[in-house]
Amino acid sequence: MPDGSWQPANGPWLMASLQPAQPIIVKIIEPPPKSELSGLADVLIGSLGLTAVITIAAVLLGALLAGVMFWVRSRSS
Repeated sequence: MPDGSWQPANGPWLMASLQPAQPIIVKIIEPPPKSELSGLADVLIGSLGLTAVITIAAVLLGALLAGVMFWVRSRSS
């Protein structure tokens, strides 16, 4: 290496020694195709469920706050 150029240590022998003895075979299984309507239905059901949970939580917290306010006001009189 007196001229500054890079040379591999053992040439092609090094690359051949790094490869595995047997090939690795990977089988890719594709999922069954879904229709567009089933994906849309899943999104709509999920969004309606989330909306229902938020609405029920808001009603319950509102009723709790109203009860606390009523109790505090009845105690102050």
